[in-house]
Amino acid sequence: MDCASRDGIEHMVCISIDLDAFPSMCNLVEGYKNVSTTVGVHPNQKTDQEPSQQDLVKLAQDPKIIGIGETGLDYFRSEGDLGWQQDRFRTHIRTALETNKPIIVHTRDAKQDTLKILEEEGAGEVGGVLHCFTEDWDMAYQALDLNFYISFSGIVTFKNAKAVQDVAKKIPDDRFLIETDSPYLAPVPFRGKPNYPIYVRYVADQIAELRGISSSKVADLTTKNFYSLFKS
Repeated sequence: MDCASRDGIEHMVCISIDLDAFPSMCNLVEGYKNVSTTVGVHPNQKTDQEPSQQDLVKLAQDPKIIGIGETGLDYFRSEGDLGWQQDRFRTHIRTALETNKPIIVHTRDAKQDTLKILEEEGAGEVGGVLHCFTEDWDMAYQALDLNFYISFSGIVTFKNAKAVQDVAKKIPDDRFLIETDSPYLAPVPFRGKPNYPIYVRYVADQIAELRGISSSKVADLTTKNFYSLFKS
């Protein structure tokens, strides 16, 4: 945390993916005023008992919890009947609506179903973010219409990420965020190595180059956007 602060990072979010580890995560960040958390179960995470809306709402009352998720759909890593994954996604969205907290959405190889469920459940009332975005402008455009932000990770620095880079060029100033997805997806020049929050500046640098603006402007925009989305 000290390293991040020295590098100009004023706030971080620890994203929940597993309720078994949730108490430990909360204890870990308890003493840091500039670290917030979320509550949720990742779409790939197997669990003995699915969390109910009531369970998630209760956990979300902690004042450090600023969002619901990570939730969503992942058809790349999961096989067979994925109705359970869709049901889990809907439960998280309903929790977000009840608690009035934005949704952190994971989506992979599930473009149409992700957008369909977000629309059917009225997720736009609270909005949220499609995190670690890997899709194209068509999906980004539809997500914007549903009151969602787009968040770019180290992927935007990869040479083969042309579709993501195209989105980074087109996205409105007031609707994008940057992230690390640490400990994964370290940006160039650290690709393939463990990722750290301080590496987010490489994401900012790449987006600045794509948009023809300064890195400090990207930092200003994404800071403002973060606090606009995560009001609590």
